[in-house]
Amino acid sequence: MNEATTIARTPRAAQAPNTDVLFVPYRLGPFNLRHRIVMAPLTRSRARQPGDVPSSLAACYYAQRASAALIVSEATQVSMQGQGYAWTPGIHSREQVEAWHRVTQAVHQADGLIFNQLWHVGRISHPALQPDNMLPVAPSAIIPEGKAFIENERGEGELVPFVRPRALDIEEMPYIVAQYERAAINARAADFDGVEIHAANGYLLDQFIETGTNRRFDTYGGPVENRTRLLFEVAEALIRIWGPDRIGVRLSPMGKMNDIHDDQPEATFGYIAERLSDYRFAYLHIVNPALEQMQSGKPPDPRALAMVEAIRKKFKGTLMVAGGFQTDTAAQWLREGKADLIAFGRKFIANPDLPERLRIGAPFNADDPTTYYGGGEKGYTDYPSLAQDRGEQPKACVDQRWR
Repeated sequence: MNEATTIARTPRAAQAPNTDVLFVPYRLGPFNLRHRIVMAPLTRSRARQPGDVPSSLAACYYAQRASAALIVSEATQVSMQGQGYAWTPGIHSREQVEAWHRVTQAVHQADGLIFNQLWHVGRISHPALQPDNMLPVAPSAIIPEGKAFIENERGEGELVPFVRPRALDIEEMPYIVAQYERAAINARAADFDGVEIHAANGYLLDQFIETGTNRRFDTYGGPVENRTRLLFEVAEALIRIWGPDRIGVRLSPMGKMNDIHDDQPEATFGYIAERLSDYRFAYLHIVNPALEQMQSGKPPDPRALAMVEAIRKKFKGTLMVAGGFQTDTAAQWLREGKADLIAFGRKFIANPDLPERLRIGAPFNADDPTTYYGGGEKGYTDYPSLAQDRGEQPKACVDQRWR
């Protein structure tokens, strides 16, 4: 916890019980956060085509949610090779950078902060999404379970089986690092406030980290020092561009998404957390290992809680945790020192003014899962704020030109 901060109080009549801790200001690198409620990265698959360019609607969407202490953008592919889903945005072309600049301008005009999450999916892709229909790349040529989301010949989204990826040659590793480096430079040009390295959820950096997907015998495989080598090479390249206090790292210890697993997750992620402390990054962002239990209202798995406690002990900087939180559990985790910041995802989809709703205990808008991915303003920018419900602000942004 940040001991130098004080609670930002509102009158008791307007304050939801036991949530004061959510509204304690916090110093994050060079930024003074107004509270502890972060908007988690959320893939929405609404980039304009051709070119996977953020639309004008994206600027409205993020600006609506600028009351978050910090916005972490949707995962953004660092290269054409890094794409794994139809209609997700990149940050590797001039058009994409210009479009993202319009997004960051809109957020800054609304007095918000936004980091760009940098993403290479590795094997979680398909030739239909790759340049020249090439095979996706990975640390090892292991087919993931599940299906890829592509755009078919009719311009529709379609789920198709994953293919066997191509194992990267060791000579290609500097090229992978260079993709992140170029993306980080582009994020600066687009006027983001910082970047987050996506090393979670079974994507490329996580595929190198975890034993279930890394069967290499060279200096990028085997012991944990080798499996984490690519992550730290990327981190060091980005420090030269951003400085450490504007960089975050996202991990998913004990995660299962995208057919990922590690034989010794406590040792693997404990090692990473300890090493990341030396870099003095803005924050470490973990996907809650107890996500599944907390989402279903069950008590967290003791092993999952032990993982959080181990990372909390080994990582000496700001710890952000995302996944499965309700108002009371978010406040409890902050109060108990399990986290410094709490990131909310789905609640921010349907509630653009989520911090205000949490502060006064207002009801939440119901989200519509059928509109999470793809489409236009429906389920994206049309969720009303409390002020709009009261008639104090104009209605939400509407724009049919989503493709």
